[in-house]
Amino acid sequence: MQKPVKTATLHYDGKEIVLPVYAGTVGPNVVDIRKLFAEAEVFTFDPGFTSTAACDSSITYIDGDKGELLYRGYPIEQLAAQSNFLEVCNLLLYGELPTAAQTTDFVNRVTRHTMLHEQMQYFFRGFRRDAHPMATMVGVVGAMSAFYHDSTDINDPWQREVAAIRMIAKMPTIAAWAYKYSIGQPFVYPQNHLDYASNFLHMCFAVPCEPYVVSPVLAKAMDRIMMLHADHEQNASTSTVRLAGSSGANPFACIAAGIACLWGPAHGGANQATLEMLREIATVDRIPEFIRRAKDKNDPFRLMGFGHRVYKNFDPRAKVMKESADEVLDLLGVKHNPLLQVAKELERIALEDEYFIEKKLYPNVDFYSGIILEAMGFPTAMFTPIFAVSRTVGWIAQWKEMIADPTQKIGRPRQLYVGPTRRDYVPVEARG
Repeated sequence: MQKPVKTATLHYDGKEIVLPVYAGTVGPNVVDIRKLFAEAEVFTFDPGFTSTAACDSSITYIDGDKGELLYRGYPIEQLAAQSNFLEVCNLLLYGELPTAAQTTDFVNRVTRHTMLHEQMQYFFRGFRRDAHPMATMVGVVGAMSAFYHDSTDINDPWQREVAAIRMIAKMPTIAAWAYKYSIGQPFVYPQNHLDYASNFLHMCFAVPCEPYVVSPVLAKAMDRIMMLHADHEQNASTSTVRLAGSSGANPFACIAAGIACLWGPAHGGANQATLEMLREIATVDRIPEFIRRAKDKNDPFRLMGFGHRVYKNFDPRAKVMKESADEVLDLLGVKHNPLLQVAKELERIALEDEYFIEKKLYPNVDFYSGIILEAMGFPTAMFTPIFAVSRTVGWIAQWKEMIADPTQKIGRPRQLYVGPTRRDYVPVEARG
């Protein structure tokens, strides 16, 4: 740990507690309260951890006021314009953009680990056909530890590396097979001659009875979706992975926990919720009604796909996603789709309305990603599994960083207890 840059003094209950303050390379300073309870017998209270740094990390940085997202220091806009998903995976895992030789090696390792153990097919077939693909993914990923015993020892750096490559490589296959199973089609095996995004689309949409050629435009859009969602600092699912990992759980169990957390509609399900909202609005002429409802504090309706808990300005990923949306919709000839017309008009009104401008409720990445995925032919139930495929590398990078951190301890949040004080047991016949 670096040396403190200054100190903060807390006066409490007649005591003076001096707390060290540390500075990151960018972002706000942090007050170190690790010894606060020992010295003052008091906890801090921070529901949602909105003002608490639970770890130090060198992977991803977000400046919500500027609308900035950096992967290892590189702006997401530059990476989206010039890089690709597997290069970004390499960057997140190892800290630097890879050389040509490193790129070839990494791509080859991922490509040659995309197949699943053949017996894992039985796990898919054990689920009901109408099971949500996320339920299937949680189960199958958790079961990987039963098949890949040679990469579950978290104390072995090589086994951690093997587990990382396996999960990045196999997650698209798991998601695609969950989709195929849900629609009653045969599983499609990965193809080593295809790039990562193209391979995923091929496994989702190809059938054995005829050839399927992946559109380069759709593959590029999918690659961007994956890149933009690859990591996002200490969000709920990443924090879940870190918390599970702090107990010493194997990597497959940790990622399964992250998938379960991502399933929540307030997290990974936001793009699905956005599309469902657009369907509810249905036509352009009904938009003013829903705008009025969004402004009414007494109305439970909320505009999905606008604003962000972290970004208090434009979501830097949204601009990139909007470009991809235009390209995909133009290719597929669905620019006059009623749902798209609603989305475009809703976006225009929100960007011009003083209420939304004042509250900085700009379209976020979820507003556009759902439109793209539906245009590609994915049902809404597959939106969050695709998010899970994209975020896997971020979870693994954060997990590996945590495991290698000599200061990490098992997570154990404290609480403000507001229940009954000590009381004695009352026999049932004496209870009134």
